[in-house]
Amino acid sequence: MGHLSSRLVWLAAAVSTVSMPAGAKSLLDYVGECVPFARAASGIQIYGDAWTWWDAAEGKYRRGDTPKVGAVVVFRKSPRLHLGHVAVISRVVTPRVVMVTHANWSRQNGERGHAEQDVTLTDVSPEKDWSEVKVWYRDMDGLGSTVYPVYGFIYGMPDKTAGRAVTRAHAAPELSGNDPDYVGALIDAYR
Repeated sequence: MGHLSSRLVWLAAAVSTVSMPAGAKSLLDYVGECVPFARAASGIQIYGDAWTWWDAAEGKYRRGDTPKVGAVVVFRKSPRLHLGHVAVISRVVTPRVVMVTHANWSRQNGERGHAEQDVTLTDVSPEKDWSEVKVWYRDMDGLGSTVYPVYGFIYGMPDKTAGRAVTRAHAAPELSGNDPDYVGALIDAYR
C-alpha cells in the first residue's frame, strides 16, 4: 500500500494547477528568483537550482535544442551565473531570435528580481544549436555582450519514454504581451 500511496501523492502533485509565485498578484508583478517564476510561467514542475533543471527533466519532460513557446531555456552554471538561469520562451521571432519572459535578470529601480516580459534572447552558437546565447539587458538598454552557455529547452510535453503518466504543463496566459516588439528584437540581435 505504501507504493500505491506514494504514486497517488506524486499524481496529485503532477495534476495540481500552476500557482503564482509567492507575493505576486499577477505573474508580471513577481519579484524574486528565476526558478519559482519559471515554474509558474511554464507550468513545468521542476525544483532545485536553475542549472539542475536540465538533468532533473530527464524522464519527465521532453528536452531539445529548438525553441518553442512555453519551453524553458536552461542556462548552464558559469562564472557570471553561479546557479544558472531559467527563462520561458514567450515568442519565436526567427530560428535564432526568440523572446523570453523571466525574472531576476535586469535591475529595475535599482533592484534585481523583477519579472520582464518579451525580452530578446539570441542564439550566437557557431553551430546554430542554441548552446550559446546573448540576452537583452535593461541596464544597457540592449543586447548584452556576455555569451552564456545553455543546455537547451525543456518542453511542457511529457517524456513518453518515462513509462509513467506525466501531466502536460501549461504556460501562463501572461507569458507574452499583446504587442511584442519583433522589430526591436531583430535590431537588438543583429546590431
